Amino acid sequence: MTDVTDTTPRRRVYTGWRIVGANSVVWSLQSMIWVQGYGNMAVELRDQFGWSKSFLSFVYAGTRAETAIFGPIQGRAIGTRGIKTVMRTGAVLGLVGFLAIAWADTRAEFVIAMLILALAMSLIGFLTITSATVRWFERRRARAMSILTMGFAFGGFCAPILVWGFDRIGWRPTIIIAGSILSCAAWWAAAIANRTPDDVDEPMDGLQADDADVAPKAEGVTDRHYTASEAMRTRGFWMISLGHGAALLVVSSSMAHLALYLTEDRDYSAGRAALVAGIVPLFQIVGTALGGFLGDRMNKRLIAGVAMLMHGAALIILVWVDHVAAVGAFVVLHGVAWGVRGPQMQAIRADYFGSTAFASIMGWSQIIVTMGSIAGPVLAGVLADSTGDYQLGFTILGIAAAFGVVFWILAAPPAPDDDRATIA
Repeated sequence: MTDVTDTTPRRRVYTGWRIVGANSVVWSLQSMIWVQGYGNMAVELRDQFGWSKSFLSFVYAGTRAETAIFGPIQGRAIGTRGIKTVMRTGAVLGLVGFLAIAWADTRAEFVIAMLILALAMSLIGFLTITSATVRWFERRRARAMSILTMGFAFGGFCAPILVWGFDRIGWRPTIIIAGSILSCAAWWAAAIANRTPDDVDEPMDGLQADDADVAPKAEGVTDRHYTASEAMRTRGFWMISLGHGAALLVVSSSMAHLALYLTEDRDYSAGRAALVAGIVPLFQIVGTALGGFLGDRMNKRLIAGVAMLMHGAALIILVWVDHVAAVGAFVVLHGVAWGVRGPQMQAIRADYFGSTAFASIMGWSQIIVTMGSIAGPVLAGVLADSTGDYQLGFTILGIAAAFGVVFWILAAPPAPDDDRATIA
């Protein structure tokens, strides 16, 4: 017999996709344990210590404010120290923070633990993993961000695992185990995410020259790499930031108040309300898949603008249509809009300003964006307490989110020679 050896070279998996995969694991765990899991943990803390919803809500808002304030410093650290150092610092702090929460018995101990954990989750979270991802993609940037965001949505869907752990082994052991898994995952992913295309001599998007010539470029994709100060002098920076913040008015208020609204205003049981909240990430996953397909083929501003209208319509339908179908409409519209919109809002910044200073630019933008994530829950809660229901608060937030489409209409790509696109 003749020994025939296959000499066909195996095609390596593009390193950019490996980074997307590693970052998706981290973001999924963070979504399950920190972002979506906080509400589940708050219930346990309320039942055990008798802490009020107001106290727990203000702690939540405070951690988000800390993340926003720290954003510019983190962005600079990513640029000077590198992804690996930032993520591994966050991994160590995260383990300390989760252990501190598990041992907390007083309000002061809990607040200190949450402040440590907020810093850690920022270092391993959104800004860091997004910065690590965008520098590998240009023509497939929306697709990469959609896959990354799908991990976040999947983590939200898996959040009930925490509740199962609370019931079976207690909230303290569950927090320690879950936090340890997340910290280990972040430490592992840091080594992968730290790479750049120049490190491994691979082309952007994994496309060879012939393929790159055929693949279309999105609106505003530039070869110029802006500094943070240059980006902040453009109209696009402010319009994108305000548009992103307007979307988070609905996202954050629904995360904080959807279960309360369903149980108080629609007489749902706690279990039924949790089921509804758990279905939203399923439609978010559908939205991210759709956004990844459309984002590299259509105008990202158009996609984001339509999603803003969907967010607003979802919230208004929820409080003004007295029918069970209104809840279903909210779940579908809000979930899909969230999934479609999110990746576009990250990709468009890299399209407009380049990837070199993306972390620093996003860090400053995060201050504005986080205002929406703080204002939404606070406004909804205050108006619900003063009026007796959520109708007025959710209506105002829905209208404000829909109005955010204006920001995306005005968020044209920077034009250095056009005074209208630059803020003097």
